Amino acid sequence: MNATSPEAAAPGRIVLLTTSHRVAPGLLSWPAWQALRSADRVLCADGAHPQLPYLREAGTAVDEAAPTAQELIDACAGGRTVVVVATGEGEPALTDGLARLAGTGRIPMPDLELLPASYDLPGARLLDLVQVMDRIRAECPWSSQQTHKGLAKYGIEEAYELVEAIEDGDRDELREELGDVLLQVVFHSRIAEEDPDAPFSIDDVAGGIVTKLIHRHPHVFGDETAATPEEVKEHWLRTKAVEKQRESVTEGIPLGQPGLALAAKLASRVRTAGLEVPLPTGEGLGYELLAMAVRAEAAGVDPEAALRVAARAYRDAVRAAEGLDA
Repeated sequence: MNATSPEAAAPGRIVLLTTSHRVAPGLLSWPAWQALRSADRVLCADGAHPQLPYLREAGTAVDEAAPTAQELIDACAGGRTVVVVATGEGEPALTDGLARLAGTGRIPMPDLELLPASYDLPGARLLDLVQVMDRIRAECPWSSQQTHKGLAKYGIEEAYELVEAIEDGDRDELREELGDVLLQVVFHSRIAEEDPDAPFSIDDVAGGIVTKLIHRHPHVFGDETAATPEEVKEHWLRTKAVEKQRESVTEGIPLGQPGLALAAKLASRVRTAGLEVPLPTGEGLGYELLAMAVRAEAAGVDPEAALRVAARAYRDAVRAAEGLDA
């Protein structure tokens, strides 16, 4: 009787190759290409997998097959290496089947390697958000009818909820509210794509802010230096003034913001510009609040935030008077 050769008895090797749908197809790591080039067989259950055209263009033969766990083990017999290009779900049925067979202890198992062929870059999940928003805009009866004006109130609400989460120090709530604010940006950008006269996309929005940040940080991306936060602010204001070419320091201040915040912003612009502007005199509480907001800004205090802190204390006192927990 002939003895089985070591080569024939060798269990072989299975390489499960995973890729990210957020990375352009064909951009694979060098270890992934090495595994593909040295494989005895390459399998993929998804005939529409975005990587397949690029693999074949590179000379890699790919069999469109969905083997069972046992069939895959058999394909590795004789020490062969089989690479499985995983679908988006990661082949859970196949890996579960391999685990069950390994658990019996009766079958020589091939070496199993999980090889990430491409990785998500930081911010890659933003691509998912853009795709989800595209589908919602196209298929949701409510979302498909929304306009910039119709959504404006939600932007204000989400901004206030974000501020509340920050002031409460609630990290979970902060993460959620940041997502809600981000949704407003993506939603408005998606609506803007449909404008017949002046369309723009989320890429245009992102590109614009990237350009602005680089231009306004010459101490980071250019030859200027800034050793203190004050010097950074001077750079920012100087470049912003050149960009906007405003005639008045009051230009660009949204008059629709809360009154205390508006007064503080005006006072900040005046102080930064080195102007001497006497406060207007008049009768009534409004002028008193204006003077208080200006004093607060000069002292480095955000009057809007300070009033919210006091208002919360007042709320707690009201609840205590009602016999309720604060």
